[in-house]
Amino acid sequence: MKKLFLLPLFLVTILSCDKIEDFGITPSEITYLPKIELVGPTLVNINCGDEAYDPANYSASASEGGSEIELNEVISGTFFGGSTVSGPDHYTVNYSAVNKDGIPGSAFRNIYINPCQGDVSAGDISGTYTSSIVRNGTTSPQYQNVGPIYIVKDGDKFKVSEATGGWYTYGRALGGAYSALGLEVTSTDGINFTSDQTLTVNTFGGDLTLTSMKVDPATGIITLKSYWSFDYEFVATLVPAN
Repeated sequence: MKKLFLLPLFLVTILSCDKIEDFGITPSEITYLPKIELVGPTLVNINCGDEAYDPANYSASASEGGSEIELNEVISGTFFGGSTVSGPDHYTVNYSAVNKDGIPGSAFRNIYINPCQGDVSAGDISGTYTSSIVRNGTTSPQYQNVGPIYIVKDGDKFKVSEATGGWYTYGRALGGAYSALGLEVTSTDGINFTSDQTLTVNTFGGDLTLTSMKVDPATGIITLKSYWSFDYEFVATLVPAN
């Protein structure tokens, strides 16, 4: 008696089907990441007497696979809080875009606009300063020539960009998120400056107050002392930078 072998015929039947079974494989696609191109340098430093800041010289564009896409721009003043580049401050400009697949891209620009140096003999302490700082009575500065520290005249007050002289901002290189912001001082004699404010050190918290602030009319050097409620005293020597 002869045996029948049906397996080859079965395989032929499977392979000859008009439709091959879908195994859930998704065809691959090309994704173009957002490309952000800046016009002008990424670091801009404008000193007193320089040509004024012109946004047209510092623009940006975003594209995806060669086609232009929407670009978002957010401006943040580090010390004085402006949302446009206007007046002395350190501004960060964040450019961002998102492609069709929801993948983000970003680029940054830093803009420093330095205030003009005031006439200290007339009680005007406006200007850009470098800072050397000691904490809790150390004999030599733990951080030297850091900054910039900005002082800006606002009516009969002066705004100081950083009330510890930049201990955490520059000394520890933690940036504006750890700055003691908002200090405003006044003076009746053009030498001794005072404030009745209670400030804080960003991120860490706690109360910070101005202990004293005095300018040497002969040199323009300012000694700024502040006390933080975590039992730290900062003494910053501010030297005119321009």
